[in-house]
Amino acid sequence: MEARSRAPRRRLCPPGIVLLTLASLLSCLLTSGQAKVYSRCELARLLQDVGLDGFRGYSLANWVCLAYFASGFNTAAVDHEADGSTNSGIFQINSRKWCRNLNPSVLNLCQMYCSDLLNPNLKDTIICAMKIAQDPKGLGTWEAWRHHCQGKDLTDWVDGCDL
Repeated sequence: MEARSRAPRRRLCPPGIVLLTLASLLSCLLTSGQAKVYSRCELARLLQDVGLDGFRGYSLANWVCLAYFASGFNTAAVDHEADGSTNSGIFQINSRKWCRNLNPSVLNLCQMYCSDLLNPNLKDTIICAMKIAQDPKGLGTWEAWRHHCQGKDLTDWVDGCDL
C-alpha cells in the first residue's frame, strides 16, 4: 500500500472575514460614487440648520474652518495614518477611537462604521462630530482645528453666507 501525504488544506481567511471585507469595500465604492464637495456657505447653512452653531461653545465658523482644513469640504475624503488607522469624511474622523473599519477591537465611540462618515448626507458625520466635541479636548481633538482655526478670527468663514 502506498503512503499518501495528508497535508491539511490551507484556508487563507475564514469565510466571515472575506465577506466582511468585501462588504466594507463595496460600501466604500458605493459611497465614494456619491461624494459631495460642499461650498463654504452651503455647509455653513447645513451645520446651522442642525444646531452646530454654539454647540459646546463653538461658533459655526469653527466648524466650517475645521471642515475646510480637515477635508476641503469633501465628504469622501479618506486619509490613511501610519498606525493603520484612517481619517474619514468631511471632518476626518479617526478610526482609532471614533468609528470602526475592519478592526473589531477599536473603541468605536460613535457606534458606526467609518464608511458611514463618507455619506454626503452628513447625518452620521454630524452625530459623531457632536460626540467628539463633548470630549474634554473638544474641537482640539482635531489637529487641523488646533493648527488652523483655534484662537483665530474666523468671521470670514461664514461672512456673506446669508445665514
